[in-house]
Amino acid sequence: MLTLVKLVQSLVKALHSEGTPGPARRRHCSGLVLRLTPLVSLHNAVVFAAVVLLNVSFPGAMLGWALFVPVGFLLDPLFDAIGRRLLLDTPALTPLWTTLYNTPVVPLTNFNNTVTLGSLVFSVVVFLPLFIATRWAVTRYRATIGERVRQSQWYRAVTASKLYNVYRLFRPEA
Repeated sequence: MLTLVKLVQSLVKALHSEGTPGPARRRHCSGLVLRLTPLVSLHNAVVFAAVVLLNVSFPGAMLGWALFVPVGFLLDPLFDAIGRRLLLDTPALTPLWTTLYNTPVVPLTNFNNTVTLGSLVFSVVVFLPLFIATRWAVTRYRATIGERVRQSQWYRAVTASKLYNVYRLFRPEA
């Protein structure tokens, strides 16, 4: 339960920060790739390592991952159709798949599974539009809803309370 509270706190902090929307969109887009592709695969290990090593909020990426869990399950038939089209229905790509499968590390990606290949291709194609849409959405949120939230009496009352000031003294900076 505490982890969920921390994730929501991280999201609210990122949405109300004064910085650019870049970190917010990086974390949600990396969460997209992590969730839309099957969890146990080499490319997810690479994305997870990038989230840990680069300037991407880990709680934010996990929140992005959690947001896309239901979407991933709903889109599995589409992923299967994309993967089937690329793996089985396009004979011109057979030499490519054979070469990749005989390459030392590439079979660990499990690309020969239609759902895995289809979800990877889909997430790569959707990554850039989502990256752009997230920037627009965060900017719009900060200009409209975020400003209304900061001006609300409830928000002012919470931030003016002594309990909130004590919390600010002891909260870990991330």
